[in-house]
Amino acid sequence: MKYRGSCHCGRVAFEAEGELTGVVSCNCSICQRKGALMWFLPRAALTLLTPDEDIASYTFNRHVIRHRFCPVCGMHPYGEGVDPHGNAMAAINVRCLEDVDLNALPVTQYDGRSLP
Repeated sequence: MKYRGSCHCGRVAFEAEGELTGVVSCNCSICQRKGALMWFLPRAALTLLTPDEDIASYTFNRHVIRHRFCPVCGMHPYGEGVDPHGNAMAAINVRCLEDVDLNALPVTQYDGRSLP
């Protein structure tokens, strides 16, 4: 299924395609503060509708995940990184997707605080 998402002001817009069967709630220092519910999928399943140069990035710790956000409204709709096998991945904040019933999605808790 194809989903459309955006930041709060709409400047950062995207489409994500895949089967949304559940989300991850991480307790690392940034995810907990953002309150994000993440859906992980191959980066190729994410299509930006906003030019990449109009989207800001933030990295911290090991600098392996690019947390992407809108420079106008500050919303973090997705992140980019690689999985343990080196495959490009996207982490979609499902709270930024249109027409998704968050209460219907199972949530897996992830202990990101324990990562080095």
